[in-house]
Amino acid sequence: MDEKKYLDHLKELWDKNWPETALKETLYPLGEIPLTEYLEQWAVLTPDKTAVIFYGYELTFKDYNEKSNQFASFLMSKGLKKGDRVGVMMPNCPQFLIAFYGILKCGCIYVPINPMFKKTELLYELNDAEPELLVVLDHLFPLVQSIQAETSVKTVVTTRISDCLPEHPTIPLPKDFTYPGPECPGSIDMMPMLARQDPDYPAVDINLDDVAALNYTGGTTGLPKGCEHTQRDMLYTIAAVIGTSIDPTTQPTQEAAQEELGESSLLSYFPLFWIAGENAGLIAPVMTNMSLVLLTRWDAEAVLVAIDRYHVSSLVGVVDSLLEIMDRPDSRKYDLSSLKSASVSSFVTKLDANIRQNWKSLSGSTVRENSFGMTETHTSDTFTNGMQVDDMDLKARPGFCGMPVPETELKIVDFETRQVVPLGKEGEIAIKTPSLMKGYWKNPEATAKDILDGWFHTGDIGLIDENGYLFYIGRKKEMLKIKGMSIFPTEIEHLVSMHPEVDGCSVLGKTDPEKGEIPVAFVQLKEKSRGNLTEAEITAWCHENMAVYKVPVIRFIEALPLTVTGKIDKKELVGLT
Repeated sequence: MDEKKYLDHLKELWDKNWPETALKETLYPLGEIPLTEYLEQWAVLTPDKTAVIFYGYELTFKDYNEKSNQFASFLMSKGLKKGDRVGVMMPNCPQFLIAFYGILKCGCIYVPINPMFKKTELLYELNDAEPELLVVLDHLFPLVQSIQAETSVKTVVTTRISDCLPEHPTIPLPKDFTYPGPECPGSIDMMPMLARQDPDYPAVDINLDDVAALNYTGGTTGLPKGCEHTQRDMLYTIAAVIGTSIDPTTQPTQEAAQEELGESSLLSYFPLFWIAGENAGLIAPVMTNMSLVLLTRWDAEAVLVAIDRYHVSSLVGVVDSLLEIMDRPDSRKYDLSSLKSASVSSFVTKLDANIRQNWKSLSGSTVRENSFGMTETHTSDTFTNGMQVDDMDLKARPGFCGMPVPETELKIVDFETRQVVPLGKEGEIAIKTPSLMKGYWKNPEATAKDILDGWFHTGDIGLIDENGYLFYIGRKKEMLKIKGMSIFPTEIEHLVSMHPEVDGCSVLGKTDPEKGEIPVAFVQLKEKSRGNLTEAEITAWCHENMAVYKVPVIRFIEALPLTVTGKIDKKELVGLT
């Protein structure tokens, strides 16, 4: 097929079927300027407006800006300079937000680190990104302390959740919030340090195209890869989402969108270290001047109380969370009428017309699917807003992902030839977007393999129908989705194989009603260890060396089946899961 004609035809389809309620252009509320300047300008224009609400603790835009200035000043006082990496290993809390903007203000590179990591995983990411400074929750300090000598980390900053909690919380706290953490000798206590720090710091030339973050993603050939993202990537992602996410009852004009944003508030419990959590919790509220109601984790009662008390207008979550809310006998005692939009991801339970109808009855808002995307593209590549009339999106074939956001293009290509295929035919989803990563950190080979002529070849199976809508058919060949977390079997195989008594390992996914999928590891022990080790002992080792959601079900196998070329024959293992 002629690719130019194919792409021109797609643009015609997208233009023809574009929802009346969605803007066709990106929207930058204060212009295409660094994200850090957005925070600084809102601190002047709306200094007393509440920027962050955390269980009743509130941070104004003025305070948010000043505290991030103090953190930038601190980083520079420690000798950090433009391009140096700074790791952040914390659950959701205001200190995370402050650190993020402080890192960007002095031109350093933000490295989010999963706070569920165990020793082996943490060592890998620290040694790959090579941060000089790490900001960590006090409960995680002993782990960091145990491996610091094996890494590039020179300075550790610690903080406690309780440092940003009010005396009388307005939202129910998770039960473990008040547990005292360990002593953190040799670390710097973040909040007292900020109180002493001068907010003035030497000006740094911040360019929108400088690498600003290393967002790690799973890799098909082993451990995760760092995706190099810039502030321009961050800005574009939200600018593209804004116009396609405004209230469907509002006329799609720049002025109407700006007015709506200024009156909006967003509730998010997505982990900030996720790329989706980064968009929802770190970037979007500051770009749009919205108030953010931040929760550390999902809790149905906390969400209901927060929406009722703070008149939340936008909620992002997963389908199963909405089901939990709707199943509560007390859900109707809370006022949810402030909600204008609710967007969800169908990680385990799939959104259907019945769920939508029940949610509409409870809250008055229409729930819709989130976009298709991935860490490499900053994760918001399509939109579905405005496609809910008569449940059009749900009546389509499964996997409906809508259309690409403004300035993003999609195509479906043959996996082998990488030539475009006709509309309606399955193939590999390829994306061209302004928010595409600039490359995989220290991995030019993987970058060259996945990015061709500006197109990112996702490895995901999909199709575009005759109306220009994208449908997601399946994940990359083996990637698992465990409670919404993406993980490749090869990563788990790599980790399990590090056990000194393991001779070989192969991981497959198994459907699970609660988690969506669970990993099952077929383990071949070294001959001398057979009969001396139990599956439970390997499982215990896994719990010590990897995040809990990655820990597989262990199945010993006498010998892993091999193909004629010597590769593990996973087809032979499928029936054993």
